[in-house]
Order: sequence, then C-alpha cells, then structure tokens
Amino acid sequence: MRYAYLGPQGTFTEAALRSVPEAEGAEHLPYATVPAALDALRRGDVEAAVVALENSVEGSVPTTLDELATGQPLQIVAEVHLPVSFALLVRPGTRYEDIKTVASHPHAQPQCRRWLAAHVPDAEWRAATSNAEAAQHVADGHYDAALAGSFAAARYGLSVLAEDIHDVAEAVTRFVVLRRPCAPPAPTGMDRTTVVAFIGEDHPGALLEILNEFSMRGINLTLIQSRPTGTGLGSYLFWMDFEGHVSDARVGEALMGLRRICAEVRYLGSYARADRVRPEIRRGTHDADFTEAAAWLSALRGDHA
Repeated sequence: MRYAYLGPQGTFTEAALRSVPEAEGAEHLPYATVPAALDALRRGDVEAAVVALENSVEGSVPTTLDELATGQPLQIVAEVHLPVSFALLVRPGTRYEDIKTVASHPHAQPQCRRWLAAHVPDAEWRAATSNAEAAQHVADGHYDAALAGSFAAARYGLSVLAEDIHDVAEAVTRFVVLRRPCAPPAPTGMDRTTVVAFIGEDHPGALLEILNEFSMRGINLTLIQSRPTGTGLGSYLFWMDFEGHVSDARVGEALMGLRRICAEVRYLGSYARADRVRPEIRRGTHDADFTEAAAWLSALRGDHA
C-alpha cells in the first residue's frame, strides 16, 4: 500500500496518516499540494491519500472540498481527528527580538493570531503550502520562524522557541482517508455519510427542498457548506456530511430524494466517525419502520396476489 499526503515530511497530515492503523507499514509519499496528492490517487500512483477536510477553529478546507466535489470521483473510507497545537520553530540561537517573519499554512495563522501579536508584534506573516514547508523555509534561511508541529523541529534541524501555541484551546483538525471508488466500509452504527448536491435550477426554497429530505427522515446534518460551482455567479453546490450509513433505510431514501430534485448528487462515502458518536434515531425512521411501511403499501396495492 502507498499513501499520499500533504508534505513535506513533518506536516500534521503526516501525523494523521501515522495514526491510521491500516497505514502501518505502508509507504508514505509526500506531495506538495492537496490537489497533487489527490491526482496521484486518481492516476493510480498510490492506493490511498490522506488530506485535511475541516478544522474546529477555521472551518472547512476549501481546496479539499473543491477537489473532491469535481474531477474524477474519489471516496472517503475513514476519518481521523487530530488535536492541533503549534510550536514556534526557529534556527538555533534565534531570539524573539530577532524574528521579523513568521511562516505557516494559511489555516495556522488565524489560530495563533493573538499569541503572535503578543510575542512577536513586529513580525510579518508569510504563507506556505504546509507548516512543514514553512519549517523547511526557516531551515533554509528564507524566514525567521515557522508555526508547525513541534515534531517537525528535529527533522529540519530547528529549535522550539515556544510550544503549545493557540488562541483557542482544543483545536482539532479532521482528516479523511480516500480511495478510488469502492464498496463502502461495513456500517458500525456510528457512521457518517458525505455527499455533494448540485442545484439544477435556482428558485425560492431550493435549499429548503434539499434540507427537507433529511429533516423528514430524522437525519442530522453535521456539516453543510456552499461552494461556487465555477460555472457563473450564483451557481452553487452544497457539501453535506450527515449521520448514518448508505445501507441505512433512512439514508437510502434521503439519497433517492436528493437524486430526484438535484441536477447531480455526488456520493463521497459512508465511513465510521472518528468521535464514535452514535446517532439518536427518531421514532418512525428505524430500518424496521421503513420495511413495515413498504410491506403495508405492497398489501394496499395487492402485490401479494
């Protein structure tokens, strides 16, 4: 097995990958960007990829959403929740007063903005494609400091000037493991399903029609995010995560409902939740309820004859 991830070595994505049991002993291949890692999976250069999808402070990762909503389909087969705490990495001997530039991934800087203002108020922030790349730039002398995981310090010959840096406690990033389209993992009773819905015709209540497919079946949405389709102003798609597995009757009926009213529905997978939360299933939406209702309707139609 070969796994692609956002590199270089020393990223939080690599740390998330190392926590995936199935990836133990596999080959881990770093790529410069999320699109590059996903394209490697699409080409068949690797069998799986791990990318960041959502952060508890900064929200969804737009690049990941857009890449998975378009192009050759890929499928989420697992997720990983990784607590994220940053360290300020510098070249040995660097002091706070020496720091004029701090580099990081764009999602890292907002999570540490107040800390940076208090400790290195005169430093300018510089964007990097990953926090590990920021550390690499510091090691190469391009910047004075980097926000990255403390585990990246030894890899790039840097010192940890400060650690456990964050403005909001308990920041967590959600990563997903992707494969090429395949049968979903077996249901666990603590599952999440992800789809992308494209509205065919913009009209009053279009989004409400989509949400009703979930509400009437007692399905809880855990994430909904609108993104432009790229075809023109006012044209949007909706990325949705919700409780349940595609094999659940209530989820299957909701997906059929979306299929009827949307221009396109992209199924991105059903997989076990990393937080192992078991959904509360409302009366009338258990699988047995759908089976009984279908049998009742069949009898009304005289199908038994």
